[in-house]
Amino acid sequence: MGTQQQAFRNRLLSKSRFLTLAVIFTLLGAGCTKNIFSKHQSILNSAVSSNNHLSILKIGVLPTQSRTEQERMVKPLDDYLEKSLGRQVDFQIANNYQEIVDWLVQGKLDIAYLGPVTYLEAIEKGAKVEPLVAPIDKHTGQPWYRSCIIVKADSPIKTIKDLKGKRVAFVDKSSTSGYLMAAATLKKLKINPNRDFAQVIFAGSHSKSMGALENGIADASVTNISSYLKRQKIGKLTHENSRVIWKSAPIPHSPIVISQKLSPELIQQLKQAFISSPDGIEDIVGTESAGYTLVIASDYAPIQELRQELNLISTSAK
Repeated sequence: MGTQQQAFRNRLLSKSRFLTLAVIFTLLGAGCTKNIFSKHQSILNSAVSSNNHLSILKIGVLPTQSRTEQERMVKPLDDYLEKSLGRQVDFQIANNYQEIVDWLVQGKLDIAYLGPVTYLEAIEKGAKVEPLVAPIDKHTGQPWYRSCIIVKADSPIKTIKDLKGKRVAFVDKSSTSGYLMAAATLKKLKINPNRDFAQVIFAGSHSKSMGALENGIADASVTNISSYLKRQKIGKLTHENSRVIWKSAPIPHSPIVISQKLSPELIQQLKQAFISSPDGIEDIVGTESAGYTLVIASDYAPIQELRQELNLISTSAK
């Protein structure tokens, strides 16, 4: 997998500061004749009317954080994309991981913020989508991240083997960092969660998984480093009262996918908009990002291999 990771890193693009500018129609100043003004006003009205008739871009979002937090992050991104693309965008946060996969299969979305596993599940079920970009992790400077397991600072749990007999909060079976990576390691250690854990919890999101640990519902939380660092700013977990007992190998970052029905012109606009996104635009699946880089389907082959090892490939996959 080292060769694939190196190839993936070599495709990392430096973040461009050059924004593609939309065509600007300038109203004529004072002193112009009425006829000339009317002519240019007609052109301007035609351009505005044309933009108004562009179809609304429907963007789905994986529910990785609390809905309130993700709704807060959507607003500046919504404004930025509408200005960059010259058309209205409509964000929809799914209620669960499966719902966003269903939306893609049903053709209800033009763009979606996914995780590596949900992207692969959508493809298997017939969704006509392809990965476009992925965030560059602010803490690593690379388009990858790591899964982790966290416990309370005073917990007797020191290693992943100590999870036996404990309550463990995962995110969702379709979560890459909140389930798949930890499950692969547990299998290698011959630990069966259903048999060896006192309780297996699927919390539904990274914030809820960590919330289960904070509130004493779970003894350990499976999440990722980015979400854990962010949680320390808004939740009860801190460096003082919690610690990481396990980290995964690097995972190719969560892709933003696009429908294959989008025009080449629009796809190019989207690439430019994401790669040129200004500082302060947060990645709404929870990553503290430093921009975006282009990705392709083969970047996620290592994740598919893990899913095959764990027999997680859908038997009804197309």
